[in-house]
Amino acid sequence: MLLFGDSPPPGLVGIARLAAKSEVLEAKRVVQYFEIACQSVLNRTRPGMPFAWSINPYRGCEFGCKYCYARYTHEFMELRESVDFEDRIYAKSNLQPILKRELTKIDGTKGICIGTATDPYQPAERRFERTRAVLEVFAGQEGVDLSITTKSDLVKRDVDLLVKIAKKNRLSVNMTITTLDVSLARALEPRAPRPELRLKAVRVLADAGICVGVFPNPIMPLITDQEARLDQLAKAAKDHGARYFGGGVLFLMPCSRRVFFPFLEQRFPHLLRRYQERYEADPYLKGPYKDTIRKRVAEVRDRYGLQSAPPPRPELESQKLF
Repeated sequence: MLLFGDSPPPGLVGIARLAAKSEVLEAKRVVQYFEIACQSVLNRTRPGMPFAWSINPYRGCEFGCKYCYARYTHEFMELRESVDFEDRIYAKSNLQPILKRELTKIDGTKGICIGTATDPYQPAERRFERTRAVLEVFAGQEGVDLSITTKSDLVKRDVDLLVKIAKKNRLSVNMTITTLDVSLARALEPRAPRPELRLKAVRVLADAGICVGVFPNPIMPLITDQEARLDQLAKAAKDHGARYFGGGVLFLMPCSRRVFFPFLEQRFPHLLRRYQERYEADPYLKGPYKDTIRKRVAEVRDRYGLQSAPPPRPELESQKLF
């Protein structure tokens, strides 16, 4: 392990060189926290996404979700072991001045999402508050379309800022709850808060007037895709004040399969071969199955009067009631 001040290995460039030079902020159990220089806060998304820009205050995610698609991002730093993504967490530095500068150059109404690759409220946030620093910037903005995606109840810590942001911007919070089965949730998302804690956070946000929804993502074939499971989750979302409910089917890129397939072998061995055959042929599982799940989610959603996404809100005047 390199300590702060050591020279990085020769030949490393760009983000890999920055990672090698990063100062250790703190080490806990097998998890190490580093600070990494931030060159840009806003990341342009690919065409077809519901938002034009994304923000990830951290590189790596301690929750260790077995299905996580973002593990490949650590490979940019020449960290190629799957466990590195969840055990070597990089907190980005100098976020506020860079974000303020970048926001003057873009159209914020095109959509900005916080937490697309790594969870903005993972355990590191309790210590380093990089997500809160980002929200402090948005609290001074007006007319921005901002969303936050997380599976952590820590988001309720920032209700004061979220209410302030919502007064002059379009704000929504997407709470990811893959399953209400506590045992399954712990196996799938080893270090993430329990489902009931996430639901309680949904209630706190809803009671504060924040537009909040629940995403049962990713919906996993023959594991979490049953109508009864989705119905139970949609009902719980509605009961806790969620306004929308939408989910997409699991996709598995090679970096994800290296972790998810061993999980299946241990927990659902009877499904392993079927998953291998389907996902090695098509990481996105295109075809009639996705249409079936889309219809199933829509039927469950309609049953509880939930929308599919945050409602359009050009009515900023009504937000002044918050």
